[in-house]
Amino acid sequence: MEQKLIRPAAKRKPFDPVYDPVHACSPGDGKDYAPTYWIATAGPEPEDDGPVLHDIDVDIAIVGSGYTGLSCAIHLAREHGVRATVLEANGVAWGCSTRNGGQAQISAGRLKRSQWIERWGVDVARKLHSEIAEAFDLFRSLIREPEIDCDPQDGGHLYIAHRTKVLPALEKETRLLNAVFGYPARMMGRDEVHSDFVRDAEAEGAMYEPDGMGIHAAKLAFGYLKLARKLGVKVYTSSPVLGSELKGGVHHLRTPGGVVRARAVCIATAGYTSSGMHKSTRHRLMPILSNSIVTRPLTPGEREALNFRALVPLTDTRTLRHYYRMLPDGRVQIGSRSAITGRDAVNPRHFDRLVEGLHRKFPILRGIEVDYSWWGWVDVSHDMMPRIFQPDPKQQLFYAMGYGGNGVMYSAQAGRRMAQMAVGKGGTLDLPIFTSPLPSHGMLTPFRRLGQWGMYRWYYLKDEIL
Repeated sequence: MEQKLIRPAAKRKPFDPVYDPVHACSPGDGKDYAPTYWIATAGPEPEDDGPVLHDIDVDIAIVGSGYTGLSCAIHLAREHGVRATVLEANGVAWGCSTRNGGQAQISAGRLKRSQWIERWGVDVARKLHSEIAEAFDLFRSLIREPEIDCDPQDGGHLYIAHRTKVLPALEKETRLLNAVFGYPARMMGRDEVHSDFVRDAEAEGAMYEPDGMGIHAAKLAFGYLKLARKLGVKVYTSSPVLGSELKGGVHHLRTPGGVVRARAVCIATAGYTSSGMHKSTRHRLMPILSNSIVTRPLTPGEREALNFRALVPLTDTRTLRHYYRMLPDGRVQIGSRSAITGRDAVNPRHFDRLVEGLHRKFPILRGIEVDYSWWGWVDVSHDMMPRIFQPDPKQQLFYAMGYGGNGVMYSAQAGRRMAQMAVGKGGTLDLPIFTSPLPSHGMLTPFRRLGQWGMYRWYYLKDEIL
């Protein structure tokens, strides 16, 4: 298995493949990027502002330089005239934003529309759907900016039924989307999937959503960086927040190079939120590992055999779903959940299982070389929905996270919403994802991994055998 990198690691500390946010105090201090396809093919890294070298005073500090943090900075500058300061522990977008599958879907969190209705009722569910639809419009407008050249592949999204037994539930969800939300999703059979989209051997049918897009994950993040800095945003790298203290209404964020004093703080660290970041974010997420691989470029014969006619994001209906697609350069990317702990992430069995998943879908690719392999932490909230929230009305501190693997698109809107809150204009944001905190399981988070181990085995039985 070859892992290619075009970026020299000399200026950075070695990448830590077994990093685990449940146990680590900090995601690092200038560590190298994970060896992802995205980092290897994004081109030169845009300039940032280097590390914090002395104490500084700022209006708004944003912790985390991924999609959410940079979107927050962009919208603070554009819509509110505030030039924020972004603090990043390692390199820009070092975490989720350069380790995901590059799939933008019309969703946020892990719950389906029918589950929204069960939890909050029809009226709230419709408002939440409108919020997500508005978010996709915002995302499309952002990637049209000249600074953001992220290889977009627009054209919809397919939920592919991997077994016939899941078709009734998929059909029911499709009817609900049309009848309740006025959203024109539609079902298609196996033959249509194979003829018009892709010859996935497992596909028994699919639900098509008109909104879906593939993007180059690192080019998107680096584009956000370019746009933010053009707007006057400062982005300090190799500057982890090692501690936070509130003094006289001012947040004192301690970094290795100096203290950043800020009137307001926006936390956007997602799956890389360390336990010591702040008491309001402690044990609010269940970090879940996801693996991804990218093959060598396919030959013309292989591409013809797989019939990738529409280069749209694909997701199957497993509980621990596979997400996959063909990339613009003719490679196939596929990802899924993997290890439970960071220590086990390097175990080759997780790579082998993902390759087996690729082979089940595309038998002709059996034995194909894999050029890139990596893993990263997904910010799954305990109730499967994100939050953009102010934990304490007496403190100017906010967070946006908990996307559950569906943050590529919605993070743009989440950053915009957090910017509104930070300048005191979030009063009209009345959806549950804005008005309630991420649920906490207290000190039980490390022990919940025992339950995760059992649930993964149950999901396998339900998805593959029962």
